[in-house]
Amino acid sequence: MFKKLGKFLIYFFTQFGLATEMIKDAIFWLFRSPLEVSQTLQQIVKIGVDSVPVILMTGLFVGMVLALQAGNTMQNILSEPLYIGLLVGFSLVRELGPVLTAFVIAGRAGAAVTAEIGTMKVTEQIDALSTLGTNATRFLVIPRLIAFTVSIPILTLFSDITGTLGGYLVSVQGLSVPSHTYITDITTYLGTKDLMHGFIKAFAFAFAIGVICCYKGLSTRGGAEGVGKATTGAVVVSMVMILVIDYFLTAILHAFGV
Repeated sequence: MFKKLGKFLIYFFTQFGLATEMIKDAIFWLFRSPLEVSQTLQQIVKIGVDSVPVILMTGLFVGMVLALQAGNTMQNILSEPLYIGLLVGFSLVRELGPVLTAFVIAGRAGAAVTAEIGTMKVTEQIDALSTLGTNATRFLVIPRLIAFTVSIPILTLFSDITGTLGGYLVSVQGLSVPSHTYITDITTYLGTKDLMHGFIKAFAFAFAIGVICCYKGLSTRGGAEGVGKATTGAVVVSMVMILVIDYFLTAILHAFGV
């Protein structure tokens, strides 16, 4: 048991160290060389713009489910569906919006980024870039990190808006909650701190997904099978890290009153 634990710890800290080294290189090249603008814009389109439909659909139905569950619960407890706007708004903006958006992007765009970089690695295209004098971190990693960091917070905002709209539709049409009551609950109790809470989480999730997926792609070994394993590993690790970061970041933000 101790031998297996030791191997796991050695593997974990080795991978963590290599990923940290990649982050250090990315920060170094970000300030020492011109940004690959075309690559960055292309990645923003792939990661952000192309993900808008699925994010809108996810946010809409999450808001509808939240409103339905909250309305039925309140009706059973208080015999009237009260505070649905408050519950939907807080749940989406502070927690479900950032987390579910990060999950969707990790599964959709994160897997694609890992597979793309991993394929380049096993087919020696990255070695060819190095031979031509192009740094792989500057050309491949930085544009994707920027794209994740820019796209996920904006997509989180879209998810929050559509989720609130979905909750409104269910509350007004399905639960007979007055329209002004739902809107007043949100505008009265939801403040700037709640929005900042969600956006800080979205930035943290975006950076984590970008680092994990790019690192998994660059460390791919073993041909097509290795690409598949790297892609699966990137998605799984990203989702686990989203939940881990979510807990610790929530505790820190609450400690600072955000």
